[in-house]
Amino acid sequence: MGMVSWKRAGAVIGAVVLGVGSCCPIHAQDARMNGVAGFPNTTTGILRSAQDDGGELLVAQANLDPTHDDKAVVNGAPGAARSAQDDGGVALVAQANPDPTHDDKAVVNGAPKGSGIVKATPAIWRVKGAHGTVYLFGSIHVMKPNVDWQTAQVKAAMAAAGTLYVEVANLDDPMAALPIAAQLGMDAEHPLSTKVEKSDLPLLDTAAKEMGLPGEAMLEPMQPWLVSTSLSVLPMIKAGYDPKSGIDMVMLAQAKRENKSVVGFETMEEQMHLLADAPEAEQVELLHQELTEMDKDTAEMNELVSAWEKGDVDKIAALENGELKAKHPAEYKRLAVDRNVKWAETLDGLLKDPTAGDVLVVVGAAHLAGPDSLMEQLKKRGWKVERE
Repeated sequence: MGMVSWKRAGAVIGAVVLGVGSCCPIHAQDARMNGVAGFPNTTTGILRSAQDDGGELLVAQANLDPTHDDKAVVNGAPGAARSAQDDGGVALVAQANPDPTHDDKAVVNGAPKGSGIVKATPAIWRVKGAHGTVYLFGSIHVMKPNVDWQTAQVKAAMAAAGTLYVEVANLDDPMAALPIAAQLGMDAEHPLSTKVEKSDLPLLDTAAKEMGLPGEAMLEPMQPWLVSTSLSVLPMIKAGYDPKSGIDMVMLAQAKRENKSVVGFETMEEQMHLLADAPEAEQVELLHQELTEMDKDTAEMNELVSAWEKGDVDKIAALENGELKAKHPAEYKRLAVDRNVKWAETLDGLLKDPTAGDVLVVVGAAHLAGPDSLMEQLKKRGWKVERE
């Protein structure tokens, strides 16, 4: 089992850097990966959904033939279903979400790895403070659009909260990530091929072509961490996962629509430094692992999502933190423990603040699982953490 959690954390940064999910894909040409350092646009087969506007749901599936209009429009009352056939004879059947507050939960029939609504019951916790409550909810940073995870408990927490705390407040702004990625992820003076094993070069060439690039030469100016984060997106996209449907992204969008305050525990630059500041040897090791285990990524992700959907926190801890803690204790401390301690200090202050009100915290599920979790750090500070 690979280091699932932190590969996924890298994947969401890679998705932001590459611009996946950065626009509303009303037409096929909008569902593309906009690259850095000369990357060409690469059409993907990703399932996309746009938020409903004025009672209309728009669902688009990227189409490899740009002459086809790939729009499927669902109109009418929630739960109504319509079908549309484009000019190339491809029928797209869309089913509206019966809950109008789930504006991005519509399913295109025949979409990759999923064609029906999947009901999930993810874990959520609450901590009662002096004058308000902090709710804790674990995020999967990339998700299939057909997963219905907004339970009554999650909805109630979001409704009660005046402030949303996430890892990075502007995670939904790819343009903020690009200059940071260029600064931390490019190294033209030291080509990638001088850092990796020669045996990895053919694998890099194949991976580059899967990204729509001419070959490995296009990756030469990039640091190993940026290559591995970019590559980690591919299996998930192919399996139907979408960064735009990630839990934190959906919650961010909802909070902004409802004019809630949004606060980040970290900045985009700080989070990207978590990957960029890893020793080069570890970056190269992770890149090698990504190249040799890409065929396992989808199975690992499916297993993780299945555990999250069931609220199986012990399984999440084993999948997300187990190997990293055992084999890379220093990195585990830097990526998990130290951040959980820092975030707990912030929440401890909020719980004592009579003016803070109710707060919803949405961070990666790995941070809410295991003996070093954010909840355990709060317990050490004397707070009672209850699962909803």
